[in-house]
Amino acid sequence: QVQLVESGGGLVQPGGSLRLSCVASGGTFSTWTMGWFRQAPGKEREFVGTITGSGDSTYVADSMLGRFTISRDNAKNTVYLQMNSLKPEDTAVYYCAAEPKYYSQWLVDYWGRGTQVTVSS
Repeated sequence: QVQLVESGGGLVQPGGSLRLSCVASGGTFSTWTMGWFRQAPGKEREFVGTITGSGDSTYVADSMLGRFTISRDNAKNTVYLQMNSLKPEDTAVYYCAAEPKYYSQWLVDYWGRGTQVTVSS
């Protein structure tokens, strides 16, 4: 049974940084493309980015490019989301996803439960 557990969320001031972690269990983590999504109150879930199983290729949504970085440590079954220069509009619940695929909408094999990120002074 695959489980994804996010951590690292919290309250941060505008301009600050956070690093989210997602630990996976129950599957062959190193073969999975992993993704991050977020959902702000009253809004639809939004794509943040992905990283291939080997970690040699990443993609970050344009609105977050240059501020957010995705990485992984397959020895620890963990994927990370480094968030810098945070803005109040980055406030959301951040979700880890295993094997996200886009077919006119995002289809995900497994979701984590999410971790809350609040950017406020």
